[in-house]
Amino acid sequence: MSEGRIVARKDGPVGWLIFDNPSKRNAISIAMAHQLPELLADFDADPAIKVVVITGAGDKSFISGADISEFDKKEASPEAARENAARSQKTFGDLRKFRKPTVAGVRGFCFGGGVAIAVACDLRFAADDAVFSIPSARLGIGYRADFTSWLVEAVGPANAKEMLITAQRYGAQDALRMGLVHRVTPAADFDAALNAYCAAMAENAPIAMQASKAITNEVAGGLANADMALCQKWSDACKASEDYKEGRRAFKEKRKPVFRGL
Repeated sequence: MSEGRIVARKDGPVGWLIFDNPSKRNAISIAMAHQLPELLADFDADPAIKVVVITGAGDKSFISGADISEFDKKEASPEAARENAARSQKTFGDLRKFRKPTVAGVRGFCFGGGVAIAVACDLRFAADDAVFSIPSARLGIGYRADFTSWLVEAVGPANAKEMLITAQRYGAQDALRMGLVHRVTPAADFDAALNAYCAAMAENAPIAMQASKAITNEVAGGLANADMALCQKWSDACKASEDYKEGRRAFKEKRKPVFRGL
């Protein structure tokens, strides 16, 4: 039986979801897959939370993938396999569709499903001891289409093919070069740097950040495939917001704006 759980913490405007399964390098258990959508829903409903960070407990691993010890249970019957697939789709899909900005804070191992969690997030902040790999080809597994599309969005088709076909490991600097991560910081400074990165982001206008995320996701596949009405709706929401007025006042008064998400 896996001991895994996700620990939720609220630190001012930043919500933290910590994958805690230390004996298995923070592998994702069935119980954790059930937890994530519920915890995200709580953060989504809390107006005080502006940014959400996904990270792993300890300093050895972000998320090492799915809990392999539970594979037989997940595939015990066709019904169990379908239930597992539906649960997995909701778990990862809810993170990908979450309306507030999300940051993956990566230390140590980030393998398989851990990479899927990371690329489901908007931003990826890594320590220089991070190691990335998708070993599906060594396990006889075909990486899911939704996971693959997020990976391609992050690193491009050529790098995605290399990661998936070779199943090799990549250090933090290789991940930065590929676009898999946005920032790399020394491991000794990781906690402070990640906190500062998220705290600065949380000072931005919440509606504008959500609009930027939603519009970017829409246009990523080209304007022809984008829901332009939805994009316009987000743009209009920003212009109608009190935060827009506050941003203009603060600019004129040469002071730091105080946004309330209104």
